[in-house]
Amino acid sequence: MKLYFNPKSRATIAKWMLDECGATYETVLIDLEKREQKTPAFLAINPAGKLPALLDGKQRLFETPAICLYLAEKFPQANLAPPPGAPGRGRFLSLMMYSTAQLEPAMGDSLMKLPTPRERGWDDFETVKNVIEQELGHGPYLLGEQFTAADIMVGSMFIWQRLWGVHTGRPRLEAYVDRLLARPAAMAL
Repeated sequence: MKLYFNPKSRATIAKWMLDECGATYETVLIDLEKREQKTPAFLAINPAGKLPALLDGKQRLFETPAICLYLAEKFPQANLAPPPGAPGRGRFLSLMMYSTAQLEPAMGDSLMKLPTPRERGWDDFETVKNVIEQELGHGPYLLGEQFTAADIMVGSMFIWQRLWGVHTGRPRLEAYVDRLLARPAAMAL
């Protein structure tokens, strides 16, 4: 497998997932300053010209949730997703999508101090944090004791927020992020 990567991109999330899976992979560094992500060779892998992208033989993947779901299925022994039909599978899939459909854009608005008008399709960051706290419940992870790709997707957003020097202002979410960062394969700050 080849992960097309830059440490200043969402590819760090895909790398975290690969590391949690125990996968063997090659990292192909993409220089964003030189716009290598817009070259014809890279656009053949990801037509959007964005990171991450993953090649696994003839399989070509882009978009972080797709990569994480693919890897969770490819490496079932890592136990990073409830299998199809298992209890919790629907909640897991919902949280995977919530991370990019609601959490990421709401966090972006908050970090850039932008309003979040309802017509944009996502809630404000405080509302999104309420949802994540509710879904976290009393477990160490979103699915209780089981760490999953949903924790990688959701947790990475709060880790990125810390990289910006901002904390959630919520003790339970801060403790959750601390647990994620304590994992041996965790995304680095």
